[in-house]
Amino acid sequence: MKHINNLLVILLFLTCFNSNALAEEKKAIVNDHEWNFYSGMFDFSDDGKKASLFGIQHQNENLTRQSFLGTISPVTGFMITADSATYAYTGVQAQYKIGKLNIIPSFTPGLYGEGKGKDLGHIVEFKSEVQLSLDIFSNSELGFSYNHISNASLGSKNPGANSYMFNFLKRF
Repeated sequence: MKHINNLLVILLFLTCFNSNALAEEKKAIVNDHEWNFYSGMFDFSDDGKKASLFGIQHQNENLTRQSFLGTISPVTGFMITADSATYAYTGVQAQYKIGKLNIIPSFTPGLYGEGKGKDLGHIVEFKSEVQLSLDIFSNSELGFSYNHISNASLGSKNPGANSYMFNFLKRF
C-alpha cells in the first residue's frame, strides 16, 4: 500500500509538472511572430522623387538567437511607394533593449522594382536601417525608423534613397 501511495504522489507531481511545462510552451507559441506595419516617406531627401510608402515586415521569434552582437533574428518584408516602386527584402536585425526602449539596426538585401518611381540603378539593392521603438502596450510597440537603400555600385549609377517611417509592431 505504501508503494502505491508513493507512486500516486509521483504521478501527481509529474502531472502538475507537465501541465506547467505545457502551459509555458503554449505561452511561447502565442507570440511566435512579430509583424511590423510601417508608413512614411520614401527618398525624402530628393524633392523630385520623394513618395509616400507603406510596408510590412515579419520576424519569426523562434529564430531569434543570442550572439556576441546581441539578440539577432532574420526578417523579411515588402514595401510599396505611391509611385508603384516596390522593394522585397530579407536579411538580419539585431535588438538592444534599454528598459522600454528598443534599438534595432538591420541589414536587408532585396529586389527593387522602379515602377513609376526613382531609378536606383539596379534590381539588387541593400537596405541599412535603424529603428527606435517603445514597448507601450502588451505585445505591441510604437516606433520610428530611418533607412538608406543603395546598390553598392552594382549598377551604372547609384543614387540611393533615404526614407523615414513610423512603425507599429505587434507580436501574435
